[in-house]
Amino acid sequence: MSDVNRIRRAIIESIPTTSNYGEFPEQQLVYVPPAHVKALRMESNLVVGSRGVGKSFWTAVLGSSALRGLLGASVRELEHVQVSIGFATNENIDAYPNIEVFAELLQEGFTAYEVWRAVVLRWLTSVVGEQIQKDDWRVTVLWAKSNPEPLARLMQRANQAFQSSGKKGLIVFDALDRSSNDWRVMDGIVRDLLRVVLWLKSYPTIHAKVFLREDQFSRTISDFQDASKLLATKAELTWQPHDLHGLLWQLLCNAPDEYGELLRDIYTQTMGSIVQREGAWLLAEETRRDGPKQRLLFETLAGLWMGKDRRRGIPYVWSVSHLVDGKGRTSPRSFLTAIQAAAEDSLEGYPNHHYALHYESIKRGVQKASEIRIAEIAEDYPWVTELFRPLRGLTVPCDFSAIEDRWNQHFLGGAGTITHDRLPPQNAERGWSGIYEDLARLGLFEKMKDGRVNMPDLYRVGFGLGRRGGVKPWALTTDGLAQQHNDHSHQR
Repeated sequence: MSDVNRIRRAIIESIPTTSNYGEFPEQQLVYVPPAHVKALRMESNLVVGSRGVGKSFWTAVLGSSALRGLLGASVRELEHVQVSIGFATNENIDAYPNIEVFAELLQEGFTAYEVWRAVVLRWLTSVVGEQIQKDDWRVTVLWAKSNPEPLARLMQRANQAFQSSGKKGLIVFDALDRSSNDWRVMDGIVRDLLRVVLWLKSYPTIHAKVFLREDQFSRTISDFQDASKLLATKAELTWQPHDLHGLLWQLLCNAPDEYGELLRDIYTQTMGSIVQREGAWLLAEETRRDGPKQRLLFETLAGLWMGKDRRRGIPYVWSVSHLVDGKGRTSPRSFLTAIQAAAEDSLEGYPNHHYALHYESIKRGVQKASEIRIAEIAEDYPWVTELFRPLRGLTVPCDFSAIEDRWNQHFLGGAGTITHDRLPPQNAERGWSGIYEDLARLGLFEKMKDGRVNMPDLYRVGFGLGRRGGVKPWALTTDGLAQQHNDHSHQR
């Protein structure tokens, strides 16, 4: 195998193929962009982010004492914190009720506020070494509701226990879209959780952190007294282009076995050296921010241009800019998927190309990332796929009337027929304009200055819409890859 193909294989092996889905990630995956430091600090009670930006990832990291230690100087205060998970993607019925149990408790007349206080109660009884019945959530919630003074005294004892040990307590809540399939019910669940977080602020050593999707935060969940105290702590999980490239090189330099050695050699030829600490290779600060060194590093993999000259764009910029959503943001999951797919495509389709990532393969990497992003959207919002099916083949930018015409032809009953068991469109009752608002908020649509509707490549490609001069709108299926590679072979 040639050196360039060994590099391609190394890139493929260094990037995880799936998200951690609430499991503890490996330590070499823990990378802290500057914008995330605020979100991880104790005083940030409310953390907001879109799909794939790290909400469940950071929940898992915070839940692991070993991984919290890797954050080092970034968030030093986490070294002396005892963490409990109060809700997450993985079920833990002893620690928090699942969606079915939550629904049953609400049907029995308990409020979500009472349920969340019971979750805190179960956590803190273990902190102070006291016993409470834990084999029935109804009993726990009823106790918390019926015993306000004993509960208050338990909270004081827990606060004192943390003070005596020189620690703080943190309870983390994530994946709250899995608490209910009804928007209004979920609004109440989230609103009451935030009220509980506000209640905990009266105890200096007991903290809470809530990770929310943007669409959850945009709803009326903070219309209660003193909610502004929580809103003032809000942090957003965002990734700048240089953060994504920094994450990429952390993964590359920590690749397994001989692949890691090969990629670290490439890294040190540009950066000069690399250090290892606690089993992980750490990047120089210059690799973590936009600048000549970071750009030069990516050039060693992808070259200078997205074609034969500068008119086609720069791979360092192009690889991120064509993965943005309608709000101009790129998730690490989409970026890493695109790079891995580009390496796979280059290995099969351009074995003799002198750079590891062929520019045409980078374009196909965007197609692959789009395909996966569509699958993620379909998981969170199944109705989105239904809406875009009749738009296949449409060219954007276009007037919104062209989109409405296709929807009216396909959905004879109007926007009100777009329903789904799991969190349907929020504004369907307002007609197609309400649907447009929902899609724009999710980053699938963007309004241009001339009033037309545009769509970012990240979604446009996967949903099969066209744009003159843009990345081709077809999903990267196995057959599609095979055909593309046959075409490459013919060209060679």
